[in-house]
Amino acid sequence: MATQQLTSLENYAASFESLEKDGSPTQPSWVRELRRSAFARFNELGFPTARRGNEEWKYTDIRPLARRAFRPATQTNAVDPSQLAPYMPGSEQWRLAVFVDGRFDPQLSNLGSLPSGVSIESIASALSGDGAAVEEHLSRHLAYDDNAFVALNTAFLQDGAFIRLDDGAMVEEPIHLLFVTTGHNEEIDVYPRVLIVAGRDASASIVESHVGLSDGVYLSNAVTEIVVGAGASLRYYKMQRQSDKAYHVTNTEAALSRDSYFSSVNVDLGGGLVRNNLNARMKEEGASTVLNGLYMATKTQHVDNQVIIEHIKGNTTANELYKGILDGKSRSVFHGSIIVREDAKGVNAYQVDKNLLLSEEAEAYTKPAFWVYTDDVRCGHGAACGQIDDEAMFYLRSRGMDETTARNFVIHGFVAEVIDSINQDQLRDHVSGLVHSKLEEWLTE
Repeated sequence: MATQQLTSLENYAASFESLEKDGSPTQPSWVRELRRSAFARFNELGFPTARRGNEEWKYTDIRPLARRAFRPATQTNAVDPSQLAPYMPGSEQWRLAVFVDGRFDPQLSNLGSLPSGVSIESIASALSGDGAAVEEHLSRHLAYDDNAFVALNTAFLQDGAFIRLDDGAMVEEPIHLLFVTTGHNEEIDVYPRVLIVAGRDASASIVESHVGLSDGVYLSNAVTEIVVGAGASLRYYKMQRQSDKAYHVTNTEAALSRDSYFSSVNVDLGGGLVRNNLNARMKEEGASTVLNGLYMATKTQHVDNQVIIEHIKGNTTANELYKGILDGKSRSVFHGSIIVREDAKGVNAYQVDKNLLLSEEAEAYTKPAFWVYTDDVRCGHGAACGQIDDEAMFYLRSRGMDETTARNFVIHGFVAEVIDSINQDQLRDHVSGLVHSKLEEWLTE
């Protein structure tokens, strides 16, 4: 990918050299080699700042990010459990793993007793042993060859979450991974890493949250790799409530085996500049996926969702629905690609992106696309952008609702389809409450 560097990479080179000196010697040799290879590739790629010939980043300008001199946090700040209460959607029965400024915090976590065949640990802890279980999958599914942010995350790999479900293992209550960024005197970067491996016929629900406890400027560059074994069922929810000045970039890859099921609901309610790359690879027949998303942006916030579903084998299904609510001078970008390979006959795939614009200055760019290299498939897509329906408002006002109540009723109705797809009562109520609170907050600004 063509790039145009606006600043030197000396800042990242110095940070990497410091990490090599202070943290690398305790890691297995294969991790050190992986990190060095990834940083070398990042140096070659640079950030994708070019404004021409750069289709993947056409509507998202990251030159402001590239100009900043982010540095890894030299220490983690103490976090009181009460500070995390607003970010806890579940009960005490949920398994909880908390990471503060990129580091696992056992005092804030609550893993409790786990069902047979289920393990949850920090990547740092897993690597302190032989690391064989991590080595088998880490950086094997989401390559950094052509992605600068994945390369940078891999180069600065230190800690993260590793969840392993053996064949037939089941977890009834959700597992919550909470990544917290605290306030610092300098602009820091954090590199959350998640590896989830679900064996044959395993089942679990996993919530991955990214939140900021300060209103400062920082970079959160997260990578998640998910392996869904044959016949396994994995429900995955990602929540983002970063500082409104933060840069938040995520890359998520899900690899689906025969007859497996993977669902994802991505919720963005914060961040100054947000970019989510979500890839689902249907590697074997019978696999199915449902990818839904909800994003809310106001002022000058920018949210970019790039969703790719690749049907490598036939008789696979995919359904995708993203909805956005935009106010102020905010901007959203959605690019959804469904790729059907030559050997993938019998595919059934559909995608939709809809945006509700609450102001005259909000903008939404939506680009659904199909790449079909075979026949005997059923594929469709749709996209829409518009404002609140005047007829719906008139109807509700004529039934006695005041303007604010009627407006919020219409907005909640618009996103209800995504919220209702959350197959967990407490989390669904939590998200619905956050949407309501966000709308109330916008009215007072």
